[in-house]
Amino acid sequence: MVNDLSAFVNDKNHYRVSIKGIAVDETGRFLLAKEDNGKWELLGGGLDHGEDPIECLKRELKEETGLEVIEVSASPKYFVTAAKVSHEGYVANVIYEVKLKDLNFTPSDECVELRFFNKEEARKENLFPQVAKFIEIFNPELHT
Repeated sequence: MVNDLSAFVNDKNHYRVSIKGIAVDETGRFLLAKEDNGKWELLGGGLDHGEDPIECLKRELKEETGLEVIEVSASPKYFVTAAKVSHEGYVANVIYEVKLKDLNFTPSDECVELRFFNKEEARKENLFPQVAKFIEIFNPELHT
């Protein structure tokens, strides 16, 4: 048994799992958060060992934005994988649909701005690789 997991960090067969939430408005646009590095990201974050995915999603949104999740889809809506921006490892995003209490967020280094986008608008922005992949498979008809 391997006690040191550092050997897996750059292994192409191992992914850092992140639980993400997609909020969709009445016009079919999806919500993204702009980080202090200028890149747009889906809401949510890394799943800790032994953590329930729904609790992870609620915790991450509260920590990063101060937003309260009031509803989460029963199952994920999307799943995307990509190399990390640093090219040091890979990330897998499990994406649930969420409903938020409101959009009155508290700015942090992981969220300096929130904005709804359609696919065409989002493609013009500075996106994390997994967000660009998400946009290609996003289907607003699944959210009406």
